[in-house]
Amino acid sequence: MSRWIVLATPLSGMSDTARDTKVLRELTGTAEEAAHTLLEQAHTFDGRVWKVSRREVFRHTDRSVYLRLTGRFSTFGYLLQLAELVSDSAAPSATAP
Repeated sequence: MSRWIVLATPLSGMSDTARDTKVLRELTGTAEEAAHTLLEQAHTFDGRVWKVSRREVFRHTDRSVYLRLTGRFSTFGYLLQLAELVSDSAAPSATAP
């Protein structure tokens, strides 16, 4: 089983100072489980939007979606991505005695 994170990067609707990428979720599982979690997050994440009136989820790739949220006064765009851990310097060595 692999380790995964779901990332949210604001793309539109907010100032440049508010465009920090956030980790929404961490999980251990299969690629299919991680993809399912990505879609779950796309259907529940509200970002900085107050009173979401419309949620549009666009599949970008198998591991990313574009989320457009329409709020009371503005529309916000987020790129949600799935990332798989491929290296960890703190992981125990497989060849350690």
